[in-house]
Amino acid sequence: MKRGSLGVLVIAAKGLDNSDFLCKMDPYVVITCRTQEQKSSVASGMGSEPEWNENFVFNLSSGVSELSIKIMDSDSGSNDDFVGEAKIPLEALFEERSIPPTSYNVVKDEEFCGEIRVGLTFTPKEVDDRSLEEESYGGWKQSSYQE
Repeated sequence: MKRGSLGVLVIAAKGLDNSDFLCKMDPYVVITCRTQEQKSSVASGMGSEPEWNENFVFNLSSGVSELSIKIMDSDSGSNDDFVGEAKIPLEALFEERSIPPTSYNVVKDEEFCGEIRVGLTFTPKEVDDRSLEEESYGGWKQSSYQE
């Protein structure tokens, strides 16, 4: 059971497909870890080579196997455009505890459309076996008293 905190450092992206025809796009990222979602600031006017250098922290419980990072283009007056997505498997991170900034492929419609550079850290939370045992009884300890 992997519990703890996941630190995500979103550094930059490069080689993105520009979804704006007349001007540079204004990209931001949406990071999803199971049911938790966080957004970066908008890299206004940075086009296909945005930089964020932002840290995010997620609380992990069991069953988390990957991190999803969607790159969006902020558009005023219309819906934001989907630029692409990177899916990062977390199994190696749980073993290593830290993965230095690494470039991951950004994909849209199963085609490569750029790279995003991300650093990851995992800080495990020690789980006390006794608390797990108590949880199995709804928080109540089973009595050892016998008649």
